[in-house]
Amino acid sequence: MRRKRIIALALAAATMLAGTGRATADGKSHHRETGRTHAVFVQTNKPRSAGGNTIRVFKRADNGRLSAAGEFKTGGNGGAVAGAPTDALASQGSLVYDGRLLFAVNAGSNTITLFRVHGTKLKRLQVTRSGGLLPVGVAVHHGLVYVLNAGGDGAVQGFRLEHDRLHRIAGANRSLHLGNPARPSFVLSPAQVGVDPLGRFVLVTTKTNNTVLAFRVGHGGRLAKRPVSTRDSNGPFAFTFDTQRTLLVVGVATNTLTRHRLDRRGSLRQIGAPVPNGQQASCWIQRVGNFYYVSNTASSTVSSYRVKNGKLRLLNGRAATIPGGGTIDMTASGRFLYVQNATAGNVQGYAVNDDGSLRLVTTATGLPKFANGIGMEGIAAS
Repeated sequence: MRRKRIIALALAAATMLAGTGRATADGKSHHRETGRTHAVFVQTNKPRSAGGNTIRVFKRADNGRLSAAGEFKTGGNGGAVAGAPTDALASQGSLVYDGRLLFAVNAGSNTITLFRVHGTKLKRLQVTRSGGLLPVGVAVHHGLVYVLNAGGDGAVQGFRLEHDRLHRIAGANRSLHLGNPARPSFVLSPAQVGVDPLGRFVLVTTKTNNTVLAFRVGHGGRLAKRPVSTRDSNGPFAFTFDTQRTLLVVGVATNTLTRHRLDRRGSLRQIGAPVPNGQQASCWIQRVGNFYYVSNTASSTVSSYRVKNGKLRLLNGRAATIPGGGTIDMTASGRFLYVQNATAGNVQGYAVNDDGSLRLVTTATGLPKFANGIGMEGIAAS
């Protein structure tokens, strides 16, 4: 009996290992994933004149390569802020995957779309008003959904997710008091909405105002009437959390990445000096394992960082260079990083090696190129 038990445990361990990555001496990550369909979703952000907004779906193979798997209408229209150089929405998080659901903004029709995801297939469940003008971002946390609207004064609208439907929360529409026109310029529009891992605050970054706003989350997802505002002279754009209480914020004005601690009141306290990467127009950030990648649209490069022993350091200012690109938003699937390139009209996928270096494994083409002030923006992955 004991021998049979040992054999059974060995077989179980072998089965578990079959679905994990394998690191080799050459520093490359080799993947053996089985039993699940992985996909990368790209928002075309097409305006009404081009047939309306759609989501292009690509199947992701175990080696990271992408193959076209369909296109699905959102039921809304794409849009753009004014004067954007390559990024039509000038934001991070305009397309968000959460478990089995996908959330997309329709900036040209002031709506958001909810899809159910079945592998590489999307089923449209709902199209609803965003609670403001020109929605550019979405944040999802434990059944609560917050939408960032960039137009006019700017606003955050909260929704409760129940039975695959979004329900507007009373007391969760809060003005950002930006004083912008209905279609703001890319430097005036807010860049990202997010919820901290503990669900205490909804955070919003503003570029020109140089602030990070923190709205306390109350009962049922309601938001405090006034946010706590922290000034950040680096021009805060995108952010991500590296622990439950610390976050990394990209500074577009200084092309830096800075680590902050979020305290119980909602204020941010800077940890160490901002770490520059030597590139231009640093905006987006994506975590893959222990590494953090920043997209620099004017340089068309990706920079790599790591936090070790509580200290943030730059690994490589040019971890990847995309010819003719114009890198914007990014996403991760397994140990692969996917970068949206607006002017090139493609998505490039990179395997993340054990030392954080990147190895190009795929290029998905045929996507809308940025032209006449509008182009694709928004990428997510399962």
